[in-house]
Amino acid sequence: MKGLARVWRTLIRGCVRLVFAFVVLSLLIVALFRYVSPPSSAFMLAAQWDMWWHQNIDRQIEYEWVAAEQISPQAYRAVLAAEDQRFFDHHGFDWQEIRSAMRERTQGGRLRGASTISQQTAKNLFLWRGRSWLRKGLEVWFTGLIELCWPKERILEVYLNLAQFGPQTYGVQAAARTYFRKDARALTRDEAALLAAVLPNPTRLKVTAPSPYVARRARAIERQMSHISFR
Repeated sequence: MKGLARVWRTLIRGCVRLVFAFVVLSLLIVALFRYVSPPSSAFMLAAQWDMWWHQNIDRQIEYEWVAAEQISPQAYRAVLAAEDQRFFDHHGFDWQEIRSAMRERTQGGRLRGASTISQQTAKNLFLWRGRSWLRKGLEVWFTGLIELCWPKERILEVYLNLAQFGPQTYGVQAAARTYFRKDARALTRDEAALLAAVLPNPTRLKVTAPSPYVARRARAIERQMSHISFR
């Protein structure tokens, strides 16, 4: 019995140390990325690995980081209008939107997401695709850290640089060059709205030859942009 108790104590101490190390390491990484541009993201690394695994060696990730001032204000307004209009009013989680989504689900509606830009930034940067309680718990943890350590403007900057806008196309600079042959700073109102329109599913929704749904969504986003204040 004493030997078993020692084993349990050792296991518990080991778990406590692992949790402590994870907390410290994740806090340091999030604090670092407040000032340092992420060279990649978990989503991009997963996509690159998938291409290597399937031996698509002729394909590559399109990604180029640009500073906040090198991004058109229209791009900021577009993603705020499309993804998170209460971004500056919440602390990482839009409880009003979460309650609305849950109410729709209980009334027989489809299950829809209620993720904020902060949550999407945490997922894109640190986590993997899919659904699980572990992933959701880590998403909550990293979202809280991001909101604690970064100003809102930094969250938007990182989000726009990491968001996927099409197959192998990550970040607003790569998207602007791929689809419009210009830099992100030169994006117009309608171009920014079209990019934001594909964000819910950038592997299915297309910027080039947009479907009627994407075109309608882009027009709705453009109308909403008039009510968004940013720079």
